[in-house]
Amino acid sequence: QFNADARRKLYMEYMDVLGPYSPSTERPAGFKKIFVCGPETSGRYSDACTKKIVETFVTRAYRRPATASEVGRLLSLVAQVQKRDSFEEAIRVAVQAVLTSPNFLFRIEQDPPAQRGAGGAGGAEGAAYQVSDYELASRLSYFLWSSMPDEVLFETAAQNKLHEKDTLDTQIRRMLADPKASALAENFGEQWLNLRLMDHKKPDAAKFQVVDDELLDAMRQETLMFVGAVINEDRSILDFIDGKFTFVNGPLSRYYGIPGVDGEQLRRVELDGVQRSGIVTQASILSISSYATRTSPVLRGKWVLDNLLGAAPPPPPDNIPALVEKDLGTAASMRQRLEQHREDPSCAACHNAMDPIGFGLENYDAAGAWRTKDGNFDIDSSGTLPDGRSFKGAQELKAILRAKADVFARNFTEKLFTYALGRGLERSDRAVVDQITADVAHNNYRFSTLVADITRSRPFQMRARVTGDGGN
Repeated sequence: QFNADARRKLYMEYMDVLGPYSPSTERPAGFKKIFVCGPETSGRYSDACTKKIVETFVTRAYRRPATASEVGRLLSLVAQVQKRDSFEEAIRVAVQAVLTSPNFLFRIEQDPPAQRGAGGAGGAEGAAYQVSDYELASRLSYFLWSSMPDEVLFETAAQNKLHEKDTLDTQIRRMLADPKASALAENFGEQWLNLRLMDHKKPDAAKFQVVDDELLDAMRQETLMFVGAVINEDRSILDFIDGKFTFVNGPLSRYYGIPGVDGEQLRRVELDGVQRSGIVTQASILSISSYATRTSPVLRGKWVLDNLLGAAPPPPPDNIPALVEKDLGTAASMRQRLEQHREDPSCAACHNAMDPIGFGLENYDAAGAWRTKDGNFDIDSSGTLPDGRSFKGAQELKAILRAKADVFARNFTEKLFTYALGRGLERSDRAVVDQITADVAHNNYRFSTLVADITRSRPFQMRARVTGDGGN
């Protein structure tokens, strides 16, 4: 039917729902994970079995042994529900209560009894103490897996061995080799590299017509798989600067001009390092550090300073005029317009640090494709840094960045340390960062060395009592 304004209007008269056909009578797999013991021959669950079900679930949900009071309260709840409903329904209500508890929703770390009260050993506010093995297991699993500890970690924590160096190192190697470590590459990689900007910042579709959603997804996956390779293969973290390999599928390889790759599956390819190497020349990074319609040497320079060197420039002063974009590429190149923009003394200080880095990446357009022209003008990818070092193009720029290995390593350590701790670094953390950075450099910048040093560090294994109410 059509409305008066000629728009179609649809109605649903009826709907048939058929099935299920041959429904299964078996319990789902999740049922057995909760009901860890079964009923007696009479069909009734014993009190011992009920307690085991509740205690096992609470221990898993709270990521530590359940206390007697916690189990007792839940057993009372189960008994109350059973007066009017089935045993399975009573357990369901208990499970619901556990899953809405702060002990499940938050990673709560409690001061041990010796820390409580003003007279307790080390009870003064701000006094540091070692977290329990169960709490360390959670810190470790959420750092490397973004998830709760597995059975092996729980068993190790139950033996009070997780703080031992050899045991901890063994667990780190096991966890990094586990497929669940892909969460570290994805979550840390997206946070560190700002890849989440790709969700709402895309190249202009009218200007970059071949860059569709599928290609953008391949660009993002390329970077995440590259981060994953550095982690899984225990490579040097300096490969983030100029590692000569990447991951492409057919569309992305053609976009890059890399021959011999077809299909939708991304696979590893080796690079010569001339046009592409490391993360700086990957299309995901080049596109999020550009505007939708044009490149921005300023944004790209700022991205490198912030994410690779830890030297983010201050925000621009107020009332700075915008870059003149009219006739850009025809009357003037991007470089020429920025040089005019930099004539303002209030702009020059920061732009002298950012712009040369961005100029070194001008051979890549706003969607990351290689180019030799900026409109009517030949690309000039040369630059001179404030310290006087000059370069031409991305390859020479990355050589300068790699020469700053100590600066990059310290910045990367700070980024990963912040991710591991779940908080910003403080003044008291500086000495630890210095020590870790030096050790990583001594061990050829291996990723596993960095992870091991972070997890052995005082900030990762210790906690300060900050309140007078038990520290919850």
